[in-house]
Amino acid sequence: MEGGAVDLSVGTPCDPPSPAVLAALAAGDEDRSVRSYPSSAGSEPARRAAAGWMNRRLGVEVPVDALALCIGTKELVAGLPAWLHLRDPSRDTVLYPALAYPTYEMGARLAGLRPLPVPVGEDFRLRLEAVGRADAERALVLWVNSPGNPAGQLEDLAAVAAWARGAGVLVASDECYAELTWAGPPRSILGHGTSPGGLGGLLAVHSLSKRSNLAGLRFGWYAGDPAVVGYLREVRQHAGFMVPGVVQRAGAAALGDQGHADAQREAYRARLVVLQQLLGAFDVAAPLPEGGIYLWAPAPGGDSWALAERLAAEAGVVVSPGELYGEAGRGYVRVAAVAPMERLELAAARVAARRR
Repeated sequence: MEGGAVDLSVGTPCDPPSPAVLAALAAGDEDRSVRSYPSSAGSEPARRAAAGWMNRRLGVEVPVDALALCIGTKELVAGLPAWLHLRDPSRDTVLYPALAYPTYEMGARLAGLRPLPVPVGEDFRLRLEAVGRADAERALVLWVNSPGNPAGQLEDLAAVAAWARGAGVLVASDECYAELTWAGPPRSILGHGTSPGGLGGLLAVHSLSKRSNLAGLRFGWYAGDPAVVGYLREVRQHAGFMVPGVVQRAGAAALGDQGHADAQREAYRARLVVLQQLLGAFDVAAPLPEGGIYLWAPAPGGDSWALAERLAAEAGVVVSPGELYGEAGRGYVRVAAVAPMERLELAAARVAARRR
């Protein structure tokens, strides 16, 4: 097909980063962070930048000592169960949404632990009442993802925090799409604490991959329960999990540039609308998500693979069948708004030409 495939199957950013980030990366050896071993927890300027952003955008106050960096968030998601099990060998279960990013389950399997999907409702939100007492007593951590990937739902984080506290389970909230919340302001699990400082039993995980188009730099952080963050900082430094100093400097610059993030939000919003219209030409009514960069589209007749094949054949568009995110995703496709507008318009033009 002339123009090639329009790949909307993987949520990888296509847009340029902030000029402030490029300037930070190009600054060279102006400080020792380039040639010295970086701190595993992260430099104080980088951690202050992350804590400041959480305060400004999410309305939560996090002490700098209750926040540490990670090399993007995927490595933390994959590694967290093993480190938590080392801390508490009496628990062996990882709870995660039945419709979810696959690494939540894989982190449990890599650690030799028991992955247990939590059922979701028709709105794709967690049904925590379905978790039995025996399973809760074995749980090391409950993963929650809001806005969710792939369905774009917003969880009731207050209810999640209350359930986790009542069950004595650490909740880890993957909030990498928080800046791309469409239904109301961005929010964090850390805004729903009841212990001193509001952080006990809660962990929030953040990334600059989507907000700032920095997936390739691998800058993320985790924040919350001071005891858990302190433990992870100690363990991770022995494993050599260190964000390079120049990346820490660039990440701090990105967090200080809200204007670029706001412009990126609008670019994603516009693409989601165009993709919604494109799917409409295939008689697919895909609602705009409450958050995130994906359309979660019901396939006609419940056949997600057939819809994926049609989109590829008639529009040159590559999407992800919903089963890739768990059995709860059967009958849907995920469409990522990650191509430039001209590529989406090319796909729409192909469809219009075929209809003529």
